[in-house]
Amino acid sequence: MSPVQPGAASNGGENTAFIVLISCAATLGGFLFGFDSGVINGTVDGLRQAFNSSEAALGFEVASMLLGCAIGAFAAGWLGDRLGRRGVLIGAAVMFLVSALGAGAAHASWLFVCARVLGGFAVGAASVMSPAYIAEVASARYRGRLATVQQMAIICGLFAAFLSNYLLARAAGASTEPLWLGQQAWRWMFWMQALPSLLFLLLLLVIPESPRFLVMKGRQAQARAVLGRLYGERVAVNKQAEIEASLAQDQHKPRFGDLLNRATGKLRPIVWVGIGLAMFQQLVGINVVFYYGAVLWQAVGFSESDALLINVLSGALSIGACLLTVLLIDRIGRKPLLWVGSVGMSVALVLMVVAFASGSLVDGRLQLSDGMGRLALVAANVYVVFFNMSWGPVMWVMLGEMFPNQIRGPALAVAGAAQWTSNFAITVTFPMLLAGIGLAGAYGIYTVAAILSIIFVVRYVRETKGKELEQMEG
Repeated sequence: MSPVQPGAASNGGENTAFIVLISCAATLGGFLFGFDSGVINGTVDGLRQAFNSSEAALGFEVASMLLGCAIGAFAAGWLGDRLGRRGVLIGAAVMFLVSALGAGAAHASWLFVCARVLGGFAVGAASVMSPAYIAEVASARYRGRLATVQQMAIICGLFAAFLSNYLLARAAGASTEPLWLGQQAWRWMFWMQALPSLLFLLLLLVIPESPRFLVMKGRQAQARAVLGRLYGERVAVNKQAEIEASLAQDQHKPRFGDLLNRATGKLRPIVWVGIGLAMFQQLVGINVVFYYGAVLWQAVGFSESDALLINVLSGALSIGACLLTVLLIDRIGRKPLLWVGSVGMSVALVLMVVAFASGSLVDGRLQLSDGMGRLALVAANVYVVFFNMSWGPVMWVMLGEMFPNQIRGPALAVAGAAQWTSNFAITVTFPMLLAGIGLAGAYGIYTVAAILSIIFVVRYVRETKGKELEQMEG
């Protein structure tokens, strides 16, 4: 197959349907990001049994994907400026497919880790390039809504993984029991990801490259053709001139040195803000719920089946929260959603700490009263809802649009690497924190981060609603 050949929009104006379709194709990277992140949730018992893992080794096996994520996110901006946004996404789709097959087939811990690191590279690259691609093809008036669909795709991927894990474990009797072809259910949980990975690859082969990348590479005729298909011929001329003028302000190729202020030699403030957004999204501890949800709920007395079902409930609530953000982000803006989300998460996390602190250890497991168990369950889901109506989608939207054209690739690389490095640190330390200071102590740390994120948003984050990418200042 060859990419869709762009021509003029049929009505001579913006081809909104086409923009939505190619954006949705790009968001499948987000779906796989979510599926790859969520699938590990139901496989922890299988990994512990298959590889005889200690708590530290188990934490590394779960978090190993995130090493690849940090590398993939860091490399994606650089690769995207050389191979194109679409080219990077095609490479990611291939790696998603190979990783899904390899992780399910692994019979040694090191093989599993290698497969997960490869998948992590794909997740990191897709997490940066999918929102960047969407931001570069959509107009400012609905760019936020389309970019928010990326987060909805992530949550749908998480939900699909949670639901798949639950159904497969239920069909087998447990995640560690044989299912089809004599293979344990937890292996099939990984293999299920091969289907959306293949679909993603096929769709990427028929979408056009980002017009801003084409202009950057001097491929003016191709850029004009794509812009004509996106916005209509009349608008395409002006839009191409705007992009060229933006890039002409600094005509050398994008490089990491551009992230430094020429006068002071220090990192530009806008880059620090991007790094802060990326890190706070993880320091609030959300991926402990996504990666260790089954372990968390089993730790407070729920069965494996009930714990996996709770994950499904959390995934469904997350989708609803993202739908709310789609409706609001281009109306009220990015910054209000961020600080409201920070306040909501802070309150919910305090309640979770109170519930966990009230429990007592019985045979190594935390036992909560019925009332405190319900409080923990409700507070955790409120926390998930506030995250997914704010920091979950809005952070990725802002990273995709907040940087000037000249530094977008390098800045995305640095911010993306910061996000995944923070994710790795939170994920790999949770089993040790659980064993050392307990759930209340671990969630106390995440609560402090959520409270600090309120101050960060109010003081340092600038609104980007309604601005064209060429208007962004660094």
